[in-house]
Amino acid sequence: MAQSHLLANRSTCTRLAVGATIVRDRRIIAGGYNGSTSGGVHCTDVGCYVVDGHCVRTIHAEMNAILQCAKFGVPTQGAEIYVTHFPCLSCSKAIIQAGIKKIYYANPYHNDPYAMELLEDAGVETVHVPYENPFETVPEEEQLAFVVELLKEMEALGADKEKVKDFYERARQLYEKGS
Repeated sequence: MAQSHLLANRSTCTRLAVGATIVRDRRIIAGGYNGSTSGGVHCTDVGCYVVDGHCVRTIHAEMNAILQCAKFGVPTQGAEIYVTHFPCLSCSKAIIQAGIKKIYYANPYHNDPYAMELLEDAGVETVHVPYENPFETVPEEEQLAFVVELLKEMEALGADKEKVKDFYERARQLYEKGS
C-alpha cells in the first residue's frame, strides 16, 4: 500500500492523487497513477478538462497499471491490486476483465454500488486497508497549533502585530492547501 501512496505523488491531475500497484505472486508487476496520456498535456500544466464533473484528460491509476501490463505483455490473471482509493465503476470493470482477484484499497471514494455488485459477482474480493503514512509523525492540527502558539509568543515579545498577522494568514493558507 505504501508503494501506491508513493505513486500517487506522481499524479498530474489536480482533482485527486491516486496510485495503484499490481502484485502477482508477491511481486510488484506494475504501478500507475492518474495522469494524462503519454506525451499529452497535463492537468498540472493547463488545468483539468472537466466534462460532467469528471476530468476526461485523466487516465485513472488502476487503468494505467493494467495498461502497463498489457503494453509489456505481463499477465494479470490472479493478481492483486493495491489502490489508494476505491476504484470507480470503469476501473472496477477493467480490474474484473484483467483477471485481478483481490483489491486492497486505503480510502473509500464514492464507492459505486453497481461496481461493488459487479466485483462481488465476479468473485473479486475487496479489502479496506486504512493507511497511515509512517512519515507523518505530527498531525496537521498539531503543527498549525504550534505555529499559532509560536506567533502569539512572537507578538508577546514585541514583534510587529501586522507582520505576525501576515505570518498567521500565510500559515493558515498553507495548511488549508494540505488538507
